Amino acid sequence: MKLAAVRKFALSLPEVTEEPHFHLTSFRARGKIFVTAPPEGTHIHVFVDDALRGPALAVHPDCIEPLLWGGKVTGLRIALAAAKPDVVENLVRAAWEGKSQKRSLAKSAKSAKKAKKVKKTR
Repeated sequence: MKLAAVRKFALSLPEVTEEPHFHLTSFRARGKIFVTAPPEGTHIHVFVDDALRGPALAVHPDCIEPLLWGGKVTGLRIALAAAKPDVVENLVRAAWEGKSQKRSLAKSAKSAKKAKKVKKTR
């Protein structure tokens, strides 16, 4: 799979933007990064939850490895030349859903807190 195909897929998801992130490009859902890619386009970094990392690493060791940041696993590094498009798209979608849902849940909690506060003052 080529980075251009990843870009096209990621940008087809709702509310996604592509923005620079240091020397990388990043795909963001409402400002939250869910995928980054270096300029050479040989691989991508996908930020998925722990529950998805283990199975992806076990099933696709030929093209997926853990992405470490400060000694901690924070996502997956996917070698695009070796990865099947459906695997990449599924993981990109899962990362997007994770960031979108977290943001929506946080927004809902904030709205509920405001509503409760308004109720108390009445």
